[in-house]
Amino acid sequence: MQRQGQARAAEVGQDTLIGPVDDAAALRLETMPLSALIAAAARLRDHGHGDLVSYSRKVFIPLTQLCRDVCHYCTFAHPPRRGQRSFMTPEEVLAVARDGARFGCKEALFTLGDKPELRYRAAREELAALGHETTLSYLLAMARLVREATGLLPHINAGLMSRAEIEQFKTVSVSQGIMLETISDRLSQRGGPHFGSPDKIPARRLAMIEAAGQAQVPFTTGLLIGIGETRAERIEALLAIRALHERYGHIQEIIIQNFRAKPGTRMAQAPEPSLDEQLWTVAVARLIFGATMNIQSPPNLRPEALAAIIGAGANDWGGVSPVTPDHVNPEAPWPEIERLAAQTEAAGKLLVERLAIYPSHLLDGSRWLAQPMLKAALVHADAEGFARADAWVAGAGIDPPRLAAPAVQRPASRELAAILRKGARGEELAEAEIVSLFAARGPAFDAVCRAADEIRVEACGDAVSYVVTRNINYTNICYFKCKFCAFSKGKLSENLRGRPYDLELSEIGRRAAEAWERGGTEVCLQGGIHPDYTGRTYLEICRTIRAVAPDIHIHAFSPLEIWQGAATLKLSVREFLLALKEAGLSSLPGTAAEILDDEVRAVICPDKIRTEQWLSVVETAHEVGLRSTATIMFGHVDRYEHWARHLLRIRRLQARTGGFTEFVPLPFVPMETPIFLRAASRKGPTYREAVLMHAVSRITLNPLIDNIQVSWVKMGADGMRDCLRAGVNDLGGTLMEETITRSAGALHGQEMAPSRFLALIAESGRQPRPRTTLYGDAAPTRVAAALAARPLLPSHSAAPRKRELSATA
Repeated sequence: MQRQGQARAAEVGQDTLIGPVDDAAALRLETMPLSALIAAAARLRDHGHGDLVSYSRKVFIPLTQLCRDVCHYCTFAHPPRRGQRSFMTPEEVLAVARDGARFGCKEALFTLGDKPELRYRAAREELAALGHETTLSYLLAMARLVREATGLLPHINAGLMSRAEIEQFKTVSVSQGIMLETISDRLSQRGGPHFGSPDKIPARRLAMIEAAGQAQVPFTTGLLIGIGETRAERIEALLAIRALHERYGHIQEIIIQNFRAKPGTRMAQAPEPSLDEQLWTVAVARLIFGATMNIQSPPNLRPEALAAIIGAGANDWGGVSPVTPDHVNPEAPWPEIERLAAQTEAAGKLLVERLAIYPSHLLDGSRWLAQPMLKAALVHADAEGFARADAWVAGAGIDPPRLAAPAVQRPASRELAAILRKGARGEELAEAEIVSLFAARGPAFDAVCRAADEIRVEACGDAVSYVVTRNINYTNICYFKCKFCAFSKGKLSENLRGRPYDLELSEIGRRAAEAWERGGTEVCLQGGIHPDYTGRTYLEICRTIRAVAPDIHIHAFSPLEIWQGAATLKLSVREFLLALKEAGLSSLPGTAAEILDDEVRAVICPDKIRTEQWLSVVETAHEVGLRSTATIMFGHVDRYEHWARHLLRIRRLQARTGGFTEFVPLPFVPMETPIFLRAASRKGPTYREAVLMHAVSRITLNPLIDNIQVSWVKMGADGMRDCLRAGVNDLGGTLMEETITRSAGALHGQEMAPSRFLALIAESGRQPRPRTTLYGDAAPTRVAAALAARPLLPSHSAAPRKRELSATA
């Protein structure tokens, strides 16, 4: 989004990338050669949007085609017709919306005539029968109905509204719009196309655009070209819109729509604008608004010239419906989305689906959206603010989309190839470079995964490792209030996932001994931060396990537990870690990291240790000889830049200590979590993002961390296979039991038997390597015991009890 005060270049140069032109230079664009304008606009578009061209998958709901205006080019609006209803009924509205939802639409575009009740008695009577006095009142009810019944996101295009009316519609929509069309008052005079249309007076439309800015509503506007305006008037109109945008920042797209002469209208014989006129206007709009603004031109109105329109600076096709016609231009059917994607690809770009609210505004959604609409939009969004491209949700048991290898491997772009070469050399990537890897789609996605797997071959060969371990979650009682967690409970709470519990030491010991009998080499222990737990509790757990299974590796206690345990004993973190090590602790799980960026932590875990505290605990553990894993839990309220910062912080710590054994991406499993149930987060990462996290981690952490692990609990078997082709060399642990992710709603089971690991690895054409926690080879006797393991005995989870508080070890 262009911000007020952004630097502007005064002239258009054919060979230089420029910013948006100032007002004086904009007025001179009228006389510049078209080729120069297009070349400069294309460079700006590429600078702001790269190779992406967006569209919104929408359903068109023409609530009424009555209108008090009589635009001379319009076939959408018409007077009341005998025997026909003037308004769609709620049932008809819902039927259209549900059809759209079934076809994957996410936008419900409400387009209608302007206040027909002020002109037609029939409109007033029909509205009264529907229980409403005004068209806007009925529209408000229908937008709310569609959102609540179908989950579609309404976009409101209802003609002139006051600020108060705009603010009402903000509660039921994610965006609104009105075409300025023209700034020329001439066209509203007798003989002009807007004569007799009071709502088309430019000053009134500009006043509404300003009111939308004051109401902080994401807004769509633009020009209708070829209705009698001059080029100079188009420039003046664009500058007027820009002035409002610089004041309020609310314009999310500029539409350049070409007039189409329609039979039966007063302008049926009027000449249509040439392709050059349209390309000129698209290019000028790009130069006036700069690199990041979204410039749209409807693909169905000039279907033979899509490549040329992209070449002139457009980056968006607008709403395209697989269900409903373009009721405003019924003679011009929507292109099939697959055909539109192919035509976009032929122009050297990649078609990407967006929502009715653009990423520029959704990523700042708390400013631009009413809270209910922000929640509704987040469910449909990926971390970049575009639409989710698939139905997959981590842990939900939904089949992921097929990631078939491309028939022809396309080379990466020059910029992407340079980043991938830098990563392959083991150099530290810049934050912006890592962000660009996470944004990879289409052929770029394939290139990133391919590069990550090449690094994996160099670092690890074809071996795929796994560890036979048992998870022991010793309590689910926790006094922290992490909003992403469905596992922890207050002492007296109870929900569908079961009652609070607190394991006896004897049960912890029994489970550890059973793990060793079943071929386990490790027990992994984590739990809630019980208000009665002290550092002594953690020491007793280690001693209990060491007594019953002296050779098992104790992989236990996140940095949060270390921090809390040390504080309760009034010890330094170093002193407490040394005490744990003496009691039998072998290594630490690098959980509680979530996202190592305090902007995110302030939202998802505000009372948890901060980024620097987490890093400090882990660095101290490495210094005293306790190695650890590193994790990232991603896909909730975070963005690509947060992921990049997390990876860089892990890399820099590893460069200092060398203590991380592996990096483990943990996709957010949303289903039962408080933050998702309150609709304050996304629905976890998309499948593309989940696979990319493994690939980008491999590239970013090269050569400092050799092992990249995939979580089968989160990704499932199909996800594991795809990640094995994207830089992964480790499948993690068999677990035997798993409660934390299952509490969040995951369905992938509690144990992955070693035999199943072996089969999956074989299917992938790789070599299995049973390992220890520290990535040594597992002893043959342990491997044999694991393959012959008997079923687990029933576990016993004790009810909560008062624990003795202690300040000493």
